Amino acid sequence: MHRRTTTAAFAVAMAGVLAVSACSSKSTDSGSGASEAAGTGLQITALAQIDTQGNKVEASSESDAASPAGDGTAKCDPATIAMAGALTGADAALGINIKNGAQLAVDEHNNANPDCQITLKTFDTEGDPQKATQVAPQIVNDSSIIGLIGPAFSGETKATGGIFNQAGLVSTTASATNPTLTDNGWKTFFRGLANDDVQGPALAKYITGTMGKNKVCVIKDDTDYGIGLANAMTATLGSAADAGCAGDVKKGERDFSAVISKVTGANPDAVFYSGYYAEAAPLAQQLKSADPDVTFISGDGSNDPQFTAQAGDAAKGAYLSCPCGPAPSQFDKDYTAAFNQAPGVYSVEAYDLATILMKGIAEGNTTRPELLQYVSSYSGDGLARHYQWTPTGELTSSLIWVYEVE
Repeated sequence: MHRRTTTAAFAVAMAGVLAVSACSSKSTDSGSGASEAAGTGLQITALAQIDTQGNKVEASSESDAASPAGDGTAKCDPATIAMAGALTGADAALGINIKNGAQLAVDEHNNANPDCQITLKTFDTEGDPQKATQVAPQIVNDSSIIGLIGPAFSGETKATGGIFNQAGLVSTTASATNPTLTDNGWKTFFRGLANDDVQGPALAKYITGTMGKNKVCVIKDDTDYGIGLANAMTATLGSAADAGCAGDVKKGERDFSAVISKVTGANPDAVFYSGYYAEAAPLAQQLKSADPDVTFISGDGSNDPQFTAQAGDAAKGAYLSCPCGPAPSQFDKDYTAAFNQAPGVYSVEAYDLATILMKGIAEGNTTRPELLQYVSSYSGDGLARHYQWTPTGELTSSLIWVYEVE
């Protein structure tokens, strides 16, 4: 996932957020794999976990997942891990999901282990690569920080990965999905979910197979995330991707009349939007007005209750994918109790990654080189999936979830 912020985009997006503040992203669901935007009556409900061929795969059991509490006997000197991502800006909800997931794990660890206290320091990048390059030195120059959850988005990860690599600081992302991030030769980068070369083909085959769509318009924004996912989607859709109605939009854009004119002229079965909820919501609204029968589909960047809150009734019937799965029941209850809102996309991944870092610290890996070595050789189950990495920092196995707004 990636996002790039401009001042104008931020202002427009925040105006949209304020307009729907009465129907924020708080969920009333607990453990059903659905999140609801209050006031809309709509839920983002998990349909299926799928493999790279678009076939349904049964979800794994949660019973063997590592717990941040451990056995409660950990002993260590005080240690610090960091979280870096968008905590303000148009797509801040996605970064806040990650921060809260990590904080929940840290709190559970600290409550259970009085002799091994760990601090989570958060750093707001606004999802902007330029801002992230200013934040990264603050993180690496803080000698107390021995592990990082983030950066959250692909563009900022691309801009800062070399900085963290040079500092030898292990960087575990819960959400950055651009496939090329693991081509940079970094030894400190570990992706905690499937990349877009998995998400795009899996969803494309699900669209043409299970959903039976034969003509799809692929629309993308101008971020690293949007471009990468759209390319993977288009390549796998093959002849089902209609080049005549493919479209490009800019981050922060709100008037989609030009691209919608191309869509309505092509009369497709579905539109796939590769971007973020701040643009997906008005696009879905305008598309629904122009062609009520076309199916709206998007990826993990739109998979947040803010999409349904901002799109309103136009979101109904949309399909959303994510390398992240629905929150398990107990996690959902604990998270909601702690933050007065339901977990969102990447909350579980952040919880798992924080757990892995703290497990390493509790086992005596209290320097950057030691914790890096621990993560690079780690193999274990989390709430979301099994975590084990290749030498380039990709998971050895990864699956995708499909959701429906209803």
